[in-house]
Amino acid sequence: MEKRKLSFWQIWNMSFGFLGIQFGFALQGGFMSRIFQTLGAGKEDIPLLWIAAPLTGLLVQPIIGYMSDRTWSVKWGRRKPYFLVGAVLSSIALFFVPHSPALWVAAGFLWILDASINISMEPFRALVADKLPQSQRSYGFVVQTLIIGIGTWIASNLPWMVSQLGVSNEAASGVVPMSVKVAFAIGALVFMASILYTVFKTEEYPPENMEEFELEKAKKNNFIPDIINNIGSMPSTMKKLGVIQFFSWFAFFTMWSMANPALTEHIFHTPAPLEAAFNMADTVQAEAFNIANTKFQESSNSVGSAMGIYGLSSMAFALLLTFYTSKRNINRKYVHLFSLILGGIGFLLMNYASPESLKYCFVLIGFAWGSILSMPYAMLSSAVDPKKMGVIMGIFNMFIVIPQIIAALGGINYVSNLLGEEAINAMTIAGISLVIAGLCNLLITDKNAISYQEEN
Repeated sequence: MEKRKLSFWQIWNMSFGFLGIQFGFALQGGFMSRIFQTLGAGKEDIPLLWIAAPLTGLLVQPIIGYMSDRTWSVKWGRRKPYFLVGAVLSSIALFFVPHSPALWVAAGFLWILDASINISMEPFRALVADKLPQSQRSYGFVVQTLIIGIGTWIASNLPWMVSQLGVSNEAASGVVPMSVKVAFAIGALVFMASILYTVFKTEEYPPENMEEFELEKAKKNNFIPDIINNIGSMPSTMKKLGVIQFFSWFAFFTMWSMANPALTEHIFHTPAPLEAAFNMADTVQAEAFNIANTKFQESSNSVGSAMGIYGLSSMAFALLLTFYTSKRNINRKYVHLFSLILGGIGFLLMNYASPESLKYCFVLIGFAWGSILSMPYAMLSSAVDPKKMGVIMGIFNMFIVIPQIIAALGGINYVSNLLGEEAINAMTIAGISLVIAGLCNLLITDKNAISYQEEN
């Protein structure tokens, strides 16, 4: 079936749900470590507490991709039912996670939240390939990145914004501040509203051959053999992109899990106080703890706001590419290579940054983030069978979650401790990993993946 070219606003409407998805991911990425630390976690414990995120992605995304490839409803379409279910579950989890009374409850909510976001996210990636002709794939993924950048910047600044409006940033020991609770509640509302916008504003194409589709649908009991077969037969380009993804996502998982402890300690000099180090029965020591805790919460807001800058610069990156790719082809390989190296430099410069200059590190990281969210998917979608786009996107997620699992199970702590015990060393490792990811783009040789090729 010949797919017609879509206008900017049609692509915007079908991608708008990513605003909510990114609100969820940005609040999770920017503030879950802060919540863990507030509830008593030490900085060495944080990567393991984050293991929920990659494990749920590893389990959920291939299943959802496989199921959505075999779903069709005249009323709801193929991918939209999964958007909606994921949005409802994610909104509930986002609202309740900052109200966690104990560390294990917060860790449990992270499992629920990440699984729910994943239910919505991967069908959105497949929707771009479903709806757009080959010539618009780069454009479509770049528009998604533009919306993701907007969501990242706003969500990362939400606790700071609501505290500026008078919402308290102080809290008793072991209690998450009200500014964070309000920010997560706003995130839950935006998640639901943006997904509903896309569900009601976007129509999906039916399967090209309904008879063939029904035959495939009847083979649901072949899920595991089909997944294994698709993994075994993945094209060479997908494997090479997997190497790039491995080092890219090791770097960003390190940032999400360790940026708050690293930057509050190294740049703001306000590490999270451990209650066990204070005699809370002593009025003077209790007051000292409260002062140190308030400073930590305030510097955590500043770290979150600085992290939001990478969403802003990824948005600017995406905006430039949106204008360019709407009229011309790009060399995806070299765009991705140079963007990742710039992001790596941003991480490395954190060793020398001040509270005032930290934002410039995140500007560079934003170029890498904008490319990570668009270029690998554009390259992949041009190298695989479009009938299997959902399950392939889900399997491709393995190259995202495996490095995160390795990082969570001790990879971050082990590698960064080779440089010393300071938390900032984790950011150095993230920078080195991202530079390696950039150079791995030289492995890509498929002309269709590198740039859209006109059919003769």
